[in-house]
Amino acid sequence: MPFQSDLLKFLMKRAPAAVFCSLVLVAQSGLAADVTPDAAKDASADIARDVPKESMFQAGKTYFSRVSDRLADSVTGKSDELINRAMEVIGVRYRWDAELPQSGLDGSSFVGYVFKDKLGFLLPRKSTQMSRVGKAITREELQPGDLVFFNTMRLTFSHVGIYVGDNKFIHSPSKGTSVRVDDLSSLYWDKRFDGARRLDGSDSLGDSERQELLNEVNKLKRKSRSL
Repeated sequence: MPFQSDLLKFLMKRAPAAVFCSLVLVAQSGLAADVTPDAAKDASADIARDVPKESMFQAGKTYFSRVSDRLADSVTGKSDELINRAMEVIGVRYRWDAELPQSGLDGSSFVGYVFKDKLGFLLPRKSTQMSRVGKAITREELQPGDLVFFNTMRLTFSHVGIYVGDNKFIHSPSKGTSVRVDDLSSLYWDKRFDGARRLDGSDSLGDSERQELLNEVNKLKRKSRSL
């Protein structure tokens, strides 16, 4: 609908891209199911209660702030499920620029696949872009489900994995290898550790990167309609 399209574009300019994409994916899955008129009416009433009686801009900020809190809770609360899903992919071969386990996964596509498959959370495609999603945390603050980054190509944040606890992380390392668990304290990874991020719904992406995510969301929506 034209109004919905305009509203999405309006919110996209003002809301964190990571939160926006997560919302769209969740909304998309809800719309794919059969919705009764009564359910739709109840949902509309809930939205009306939630949105403060101020400007749309202020209402949008308030709404996305609450969603950000829920998103952080979902990553933390479902970290076991997230890691279990990641573990199921162990052994899948590394393949650059591939996005599905059936064909292989590179470093960033492995992380993106797990988060999208388990939480419906859409991350940017590149590890350097992922490094600007969520909030930066120290190595001592790491919790299962956090993203860990490495400088493996003499480029900052050129590789990413998922922290699983006990100083271990799971990732898809490089050509000729497969998804596996490694130790952060090993000489190779300790030397190349480049920081960590906790997904909390915030981001520092640029406008072009936000648009890239929006394009991906629209692609997913079109694909779901054709099924």
